[in-house]
Amino acid sequence: MTRAGDPSEARKVIGRAVMRPRQQVEETIRAAILSGELEVGEMLPPETVLAQQFGVSRTTLREALRALASQHLIVKVPGARGGNIVQSVDYQSLGDVLTDAVQNLLALGSIRFEEVADVRRYLEVPSVRLATEHRTDADLAELTEIVSRQKSASVDDPDIPELDRRFHTAIARASGNRALAGLVAALHQTTEPVHYLDLSEEVGRETVKQHAAILNAIAEQDPEAAEAAIVTHLTYLQEHIGRRD
Repeated sequence: MTRAGDPSEARKVIGRAVMRPRQQVEETIRAAILSGELEVGEMLPPETVLAQQFGVSRTTLREALRALASQHLIVKVPGARGGNIVQSVDYQSLGDVLTDAVQNLLALGSIRFEEVADVRRYLEVPSVRLATEHRTDADLAELTEIVSRQKSASVDDPDIPELDRRFHTAIARASGNRALAGLVAALHQTTEPVHYLDLSEEVGRETVKQHAAILNAIAEQDPEAAEAAIVTHLTYLQEHIGRRD
């Protein structure tokens, strides 16, 4: 037992910073969402009711709701029947939050585009190796459908960037690692490698051929072949990236 006047008594930490009303509202609603007390798709009570429940002004409440919306925990739907609705909290939400954060950092100049692209490339190698182990029939069907559409698309087809994004994010999902899937999806969406390609018919054909090789290695569950195929593909993309405006 610590005696009065003991120096160790002064070192005890029994308190913590008191949160402001806005923070208390934000933390309470966040905890209710993450615990499942508030379910995905559920609409929060009207703002006037919430303000009364928390005993705060509507201005304070709205500040808390804006903070929760920026974290992708709720979304505000306009209109007479609208309101604040709980969003899905899963690995895709992780990707959404990361996409917004990276785009803001790029816009501010805090990080360089090349740094983000490098991280994406680093993550895609373990992603494809894991996909050879964990891919399902549904994963293979999705990847096959994407490659089939790419084979029949012309280089000026507006769907090409979206098909490329789908291909790489589908591989990440097939890895079975949801955190990895969220990261790859976000970084691929942010960097959009195909958007910056000098995309000629020859480059388009070679890119689809490389996608087919990656798909084949995943289907054969051959991690070494899959890694070699994705490295070849990423290297080829890097060599044919044009000037980024």
